[in-house]
Amino acid sequence: MSAPVVMYTTSWCPYCTSARQLFDGKGVAYTEIDVDTVQGAREEMQRRSGRTSVPQIFVGERHLGGYDDTRALDDRGGLDPLLAGSAD
Repeated sequence: MSAPVVMYTTSWCPYCTSARQLFDGKGVAYTEIDVDTVQGAREEMQRRSGRTSVPQIFVGERHLGGYDDTRALDDRGGLDPLLAGSAD
């Protein structure tokens, strides 16, 4: 069973676009929450992540960080096991 992916994003953010492309390229479904249009989403994102910038990416309850953090995890080979639910 794969862990659910949630991304807090905006429509205009280039890093958000890169994050979408990363997960789309892997064929991974994700839930996208636009902090500009969903009431209370920015505050929820800040509470969950401790950060104010987008994107903020979660796999299950694990906070990966932004796009650069997620890309670095993928480059180290750590993203796919996490997505598959086999990593802590």
